[in-house]
Amino acid sequence: MRDPHDVIIRPIVTEASMDAMADKKYTFVVDKRSNKTEIKNAVEQVFGVKVAQVNTMNMLGKKKRMGANIGKRADWKKAIVTLTEDSKTIEYFEGI
Repeated sequence: MRDPHDVIIRPIVTEASMDAMADKKYTFVVDKRSNKTEIKNAVEQVFGVKVAQVNTMNMLGKKKRMGANIGKRADWKKAIVTLTEDSKTIEYFEGI
């Protein structure tokens, strides 16, 4: 069993993900090797909430140019976690 903090890398903060928080949907960058069960257990342990559903997507890294050279950003995995109706919300903007 891996450490839950190794599964969840960071939250994704975009306009669309902030709007989804009203529906108790939270978006995270997760480890590429993690599966839905590991993500669910990690979110429940780290934030102390009840997870109803986990949707995952493998995101391809963008191609970037620096002059004549072409490189590629790393591929990554995104997880959208939906909480149950009776669960408390996740607060990761306490200091703002």
